[in-house]
Amino acid sequence: MAFAKISQAAYYVPSQVVTNDDLSKIMDTSDEWIASRTGIKERRISQTEDTGDLASRVAEQLLQKAALKAEEIDFIIVATITPDSMMPSTAARVQAAIGAVNAFAFDLTAACSGFIFALSVAEKLIKSGQYRKGLVIGAEVLSKTIDWTDRATAVLFGDGAGGVLLEADSSEHFLAESIHSDGRRGESLTSGNHAISSPFSQESEEDKGFLKMDGRAIFDFAIRDVSKSISALIEQSGFLADDIDCFLLHQANIRILDKMAKKINADREKFPANMMSYGNTSAASIPILLAECVENGTITFDGSQTVLLSGFGGGLTWGSLIVKI
Repeated sequence: MAFAKISQAAYYVPSQVVTNDDLSKIMDTSDEWIASRTGIKERRISQTEDTGDLASRVAEQLLQKAALKAEEIDFIIVATITPDSMMPSTAARVQAAIGAVNAFAFDLTAACSGFIFALSVAEKLIKSGQYRKGLVIGAEVLSKTIDWTDRATAVLFGDGAGGVLLEADSSEHFLAESIHSDGRRGESLTSGNHAISSPFSQESEEDKGFLKMDGRAIFDFAIRDVSKSISALIEQSGFLADDIDCFLLHQANIRILDKMAKKINADREKFPANMMSYGNTSAASIPILLAECVENGTITFDGSQTVLLSGFGGGLTWGSLIVKI
């Protein structure tokens, strides 16, 4: 029987750094105000690169690290809420950019949980026995969805991409998963709303495409629902919190990580953070963090570490995976 394993990780972010002080020049905010409430100090903002460009750079790195030819890739999944276009998909753009002529490609939309959802789908594809190698990438250019006059959201988000190579293996690496959605609370975080407008519609409305968020509702949702879900997954899987070597959580707010560690009763030092440098990059945040942890030696890819990955955000969606890496 075939199993899936994560064999490589990579990330790519735009070169332009926008600090909190830079933001204070265009809106009523300050470094102290942003950093004390979120932990964010700076973020990367794209000048010319779109989501497909960022994702393609990640895909190229993954191939290079694994010494693979693009023709060997069976599928490409890109998790994003900021595609270059609805057609072609961002994943199709990546396929074309790297020359993965034998791969099928599609986008998946689950906001900040997108990478977790995509990884779950990819694992099942490989487990089916039909496919042996796939790329799973989270990529966002959130700067194009932000109302830069709204300091409640503009200070939080950044652009970037990260991803992994999944390969077939003889032993099991994906140990447990828990994936959820609650559309009843979906209006707490919205983006890309398009009005019904045509020569035949009853009325013409303006598009309301900018990202909007009820920050308090999302914060409470993360602390209450996501923490409970993670604790339940650990317990149901027969693990203890101490058995998890590393918790790679969506990078939204440093205070969320602090509170979650307490709720889960886990060592806070096991929760690495990088939102200080990148802000909230939605579907890209977990794979960027994973790739950085591999880069700095926190995660070794030798099969000895038990890692919990967890995303949460718009939809509302939340999901966690326990993976042997």
